[in-house]
Amino acid sequence: MYRVSDTVRTTHNQDGAIVLDVRQGQMFNVNFVGSRILELLKSGSTESALVDEISREFDVKRDLAEKDVREFLQNLKKCHLVEERESSVSV
Repeated sequence: MYRVSDTVRTTHNQDGAIVLDVRQGQMFNVNFVGSRILELLKSGSTESALVDEISREFDVKRDLAEKDVREFLQNLKKCHLVEERESSVSV
């Protein structure tokens, strides 16, 4: 499961989002789909839920959405904009 890093600030608009990592002092632009993925991550969505929602909202096949979401998350992770977290499971 991924979460947006605490040092990341975003501003969303109709074209996408501006993403600022205040720790690194770097700014990134993402398109509308990337912006939507970030919003869903901030609301606590799992990777599987992200894929389902992107597939539904943008009317793309689930396997393509899964590939694209996974690649986007890996790029965000490489840039230190998201962190992987362990799923908390109560027993």
